[in-house]
Amino acid sequence: MSGPEAKPEIEEYDGPAGGYGSLRSVGEILLREEIPARALTLQKQNKPDGFMCVSCSWAKPAEPLTFEYCENGAKATAWETTRKRVDPDFFGKHTMTELEGWSDHALEEAGRLTAPLRWDPGTDRYLPVAWESAFAEIGRELQAMAGEPDSVVFYTSGRASLEACYMFQLLARLYGTNNLPDSSNMCHEGTSVALPESIGVAVGTVTLQDFEQTDLILYLGHNIATNAPRMLHQFQAARKRGAGIISVNPLRERGLERFTNPQSPKEMLTGEETEISEAILQVRVGGDLALLTGVCKALVAMDDAAGGAPMDRAALEGAAEDDAGFSVKAAAARAGSARVLDHDFIRAHTSGFEEFAAHCRAAEWAELERVSGLGRGEMEALARRYAQAEACMALYGMGLTQHVGGVETVQMLANLLLLRGNIGKPGAGICPVRGHSNVQGQRTVGITEKPELAPLDRLEEMYAFRAPRHEGYTTVTALEAMVAGKVRGFVALGGNMLRAAPDQERIEAAWRRQRLTVAVATKLNRSHVVHGEVAYLLPCLGRIEVDEQASGPQAVSMESSVAQFHLSRGQVKPASLHLLSEPAIIAGIARATLPPNPRVPWEGWVADYATVRDSIEATWPATFERFNERIGQPGGFPRPLGARERRWATRSGKANFLLPTRLFAGAPGTQDQPGILQLTTFRSNDQFNTTVYGYHDRFRGVRGTRLVLFMHPEDMAALGLEADAAVDIETAIEDGHARRVEGFRAVPYDIPRGCCGAYFPEANPLVPLGHHDVRAHTPAYKAVPVRVAPSRLAQPRIG
Repeated sequence: MSGPEAKPEIEEYDGPAGGYGSLRSVGEILLREEIPARALTLQKQNKPDGFMCVSCSWAKPAEPLTFEYCENGAKATAWETTRKRVDPDFFGKHTMTELEGWSDHALEEAGRLTAPLRWDPGTDRYLPVAWESAFAEIGRELQAMAGEPDSVVFYTSGRASLEACYMFQLLARLYGTNNLPDSSNMCHEGTSVALPESIGVAVGTVTLQDFEQTDLILYLGHNIATNAPRMLHQFQAARKRGAGIISVNPLRERGLERFTNPQSPKEMLTGEETEISEAILQVRVGGDLALLTGVCKALVAMDDAAGGAPMDRAALEGAAEDDAGFSVKAAAARAGSARVLDHDFIRAHTSGFEEFAAHCRAAEWAELERVSGLGRGEMEALARRYAQAEACMALYGMGLTQHVGGVETVQMLANLLLLRGNIGKPGAGICPVRGHSNVQGQRTVGITEKPELAPLDRLEEMYAFRAPRHEGYTTVTALEAMVAGKVRGFVALGGNMLRAAPDQERIEAAWRRQRLTVAVATKLNRSHVVHGEVAYLLPCLGRIEVDEQASGPQAVSMESSVAQFHLSRGQVKPASLHLLSEPAIIAGIARATLPPNPRVPWEGWVADYATVRDSIEATWPATFERFNERIGQPGGFPRPLGARERRWATRSGKANFLLPTRLFAGAPGTQDQPGILQLTTFRSNDQFNTTVYGYHDRFRGVRGTRLVLFMHPEDMAALGLEADAAVDIETAIEDGHARRVEGFRAVPYDIPRGCCGAYFPEANPLVPLGHHDVRAHTPAYKAVPVRVAPSRLAQPRIG
C-alpha cells in the first residue's frame, strides 16, 4: 500500500542509505506503476545517449556507471512512464470539488494526462477541447488582459528544458512583462543573490573532477540520501581514498552516516558500509550562520596566534637568484610563519578582509554557542580540521537558503572558503546542490524577473520589439499581488504552485479569484483542481518520451548543479497520441496571443529544436559557444565561470568578504522565547518536491503517514506529550493572520532542543507569505517560529 494508513508505523530504521532497502523501494514502485517490463528504460537514464533524470539536477558523468540512477531517480522515471491514465472518462466520474478532497499523492498516482482540457463551470469538470481551440481561447483571454501585461504571471518549473524556457521567457517579454518567477525563487534564490556579490558568479564552481582531488568536503543543510542520492557515489569514492567529510545538519540523516552501494556485489553480499561523515554537527535550526561565524573566528584567532608577518613574495623574489632559489626561500618562509590563512590569496584576490577579521574577533563565543547550539570546542575543532586541508569544497542545500537570513548564510560560507583560498583551485570550491533537474539552467536562458539579468538589448535586436525594462514579480511578490487582486492570469510551465507555496489557505483563496489559469503538465495536481474562472489543463510530453517533430526525433538540453550543459533524448512511446511537447504548446499560445512577428520563428523552432539552440547561442554567444556541436558530447560541456579561474566579476574586481547583520538566520527575536520552537520542513524518502510517491519515509522510520511532527524528547516532556500524541501546531508570528494545522503525530527524534521538523508541503500552511529572505524573497520554510499544544482532536489525523 502506497497511501496513508489508519495505523501508521513509527519504528527506527537500522539499515544504511542504499543497500537492499533501496532495491526493494525501486521494485515496489515499478510494480505499482505497472511497468516492470519498462525497467530497462532505466539503463538509459543519465547516459550520454539517453535521458537526463526528471528529478534532481546532479550531473551526468562522461563515464557513467552501469546503473547511473538512484532510488529516487528510478521512482521519478516510474512515475512518469506509468501505464495509468487520467483520460476524459476520469473527469466524467469526478468533479473538481470532489478532487479537492484527494491527497497530493492520490491525484498524481491516478496517472498521466492524455488530452487538452477546459474546465466547465456547469458540470465542475474538465472537458476535452481541441488543441487549436484551446490556444485560440487562451489567446483571447491573454489579449483581453494585454493592456495590463503585469497582471499576468508566467511561471516556470525547474524541469522545463533550456529550449522551452528560452521560448517561454520570450513569450512573456513579447507580451510585455518580466513576470517570470520560477521554482528557483523558492529554493536557491539566496544563492543567486549571495554568490555574485561574493565571487562574481551566481552558481557553484565545483566540478565532478574536484571530488577526485579534494581533501575535505563540508556538507551543510542537505539530505543526500533523499535529495541527491547519486552524489553518494562521489562521497563514497572520496572517503575511500582518504578525504574527509564533515556534515552540518539539525538531523542525523542516514545518508550522512553510512552507505552501502547497491551497485557493488561485494558490498551487497557482505553488508559492507562506508562511513560517510567523520563528524555530524547537529546545528540548531537557523544556527548555521552562527556556526560559520564561530569557525571563521577560530581560524582568525589561530592565524593571529601564529604570529609574524605573512610571506612577502616581492621581497623573496628580489632576494632569490632563480626560480629554484625562490622556491626554497618561499618554503622556508611558510614554515617559519605558520600562518593559517592564505594571505597571498587574500591580498591578491580579495577585498574586505580586515573588516571581516575584525568582525570575527568581536563575535562573542557565548552568543555563537547559544544561537548555533554547538560548543566552542566543536567549532574550534572544525576550524582545525579545515585548516589541515589543502583543498576543501563546500556543498549546501536549502537548509541554508530557505531562511530569513539565507543570503547572509551563503555569503558567510563563501567567506570561510576565501580565508584559505578555496575558490578557483583543484579540489576546492562552492557547490549549491540544486533541486529540480533544470532549475539552474532556466535562469541561464532568461527566466528571471530582474531585467538587468536578461540580455534585453540583444533580444530586442534579434526579435524587433521593445522589451519591458521594469522588474517583474518573484514568486513571493507574485503571490502577494495575487492576494491583493493585481494578478488576473497565471500561465504555469509545470509545477504545483498551490502546494509549493507558503500560506496555503490565503493563496488558494486568491488563486480562485483569478480570471485565467493555464497549466502545462504531465499529471494532475492541486493547482489544477483548484483553478481560476477560466481554466485550461494542457498535457505535455515528458522528457523520457520520444518527441517526434517535423525534422525527426528531438533532443532537449539542461544545466546540472555543477554548471555542465547536457543533452537528453526521449526513449519511450508517449503516453497518448494527443500530447504536445512543451515547445509546441508555448508556440501555440504565442501564435494565438501575440501580433505576427516574422523575426520570431515559432513554427521553425518547434520543427527542429536545434534551431532554438542556435538562437540561444546567438543570444549568449560566450556561454553557449558551439552549442549544437558540443551539447552531445559525453559529460556535456561546462558553462564558463570566471571564479573557477580566479577572475572576479564583482564591483571591486575581487572576491569580497561580506559582513553579516545577524547571527540567527530566522525571524528576529523568536529564538529561545518561552513556548516557541523553531520549525524546519523537509522531504521524506518517498518524495521529490511536491510529488509524493508514497507514505514510507524509510530512513526516519515512518510508514503510513505524513502528518508527523519530529520533536526533541525533552521538548515533548516539557509540554506533557507522549509519543504518538496528537498535537496542533500554530505559527508564532503576529501579522493579523492565524495559521494552524491540527492532528499531527508527535514523534520523539534526535533533533536539537528548541527545534522541531515536519514534512513539506504538509507544514506549508504554517509559513507566512511575509516570512521570507530579506533580500532574495525565498520563502523561509526553515526556522518558522511555532507553538505546539495537545490537539483538540482525540487522535492524530490519517494522512
